[in-house]
Amino acid sequence: MEQWHLKGLCAEVCTCETACPCIFLSPPSQGECIGVIFWRIDEGRHGELRLDGLNVALGLHSPGRMADGGWRVALYLDERADARQQEALTRIYAGEAGGHPANLKPLIAEVLGVASVPVRFEPAGKGYSVGVGTLAAAEFAALEGQDGEPVTIRGHPLAVAPGHPVTAARSAHFRYEDHGIRREVAERNALVSDFTYAA
Repeated sequence: MEQWHLKGLCAEVCTCETACPCIFLSPPSQGECIGVIFWRIDEGRHGELRLDGLNVALGLHSPGRMADGGWRVALYLDERADARQQEALTRIYAGEAGGHPANLKPLIAEVLGVASVPVRFEPAGKGYSVGVGTLAAAEFAALEGQDGEPVTIRGHPLAVAPGHPVTAARSAHFRYEDHGIRREVAERNALVSDFTYAA
């Protein structure tokens, strides 16, 4: 059994209205959900191999309710990762090394590709700016609640980062174009949270 752990920040940006109904097992607000999930790994190890400071992204197309599966996905690995780090991250995010990614593997119908590209996850104003080379880009900021604090959601049944509450956010813009999937929208859903994966 492989031993590994990752800890950091993750963000989801998609074509659904805010907040994405998919996380509540409802149909996507646009009939299908196209999005990109970004992970910023602050602390990470695969055995003795360090993965700190690397970013990963997953482009995703769900043809209907996400809980029903049929996802088409593309994995994007930080170009700063060396060959061993790329191999470890591929095994983890493909669900081959156990942990939470393995729980999502049955929902995936097709892997469109794995690529080494610049993956960006940076603070920007009151929110974040994320991107995958020239293929994807988004900026988003948290929604402000009645008390002036960020709006948070916890305990949702479909979670990228189980055990962590997510902050509801809205994108100023979101663009994704790869593998024949193309969408550009504004003022749509984003979610951001801490994440912890291990096996």
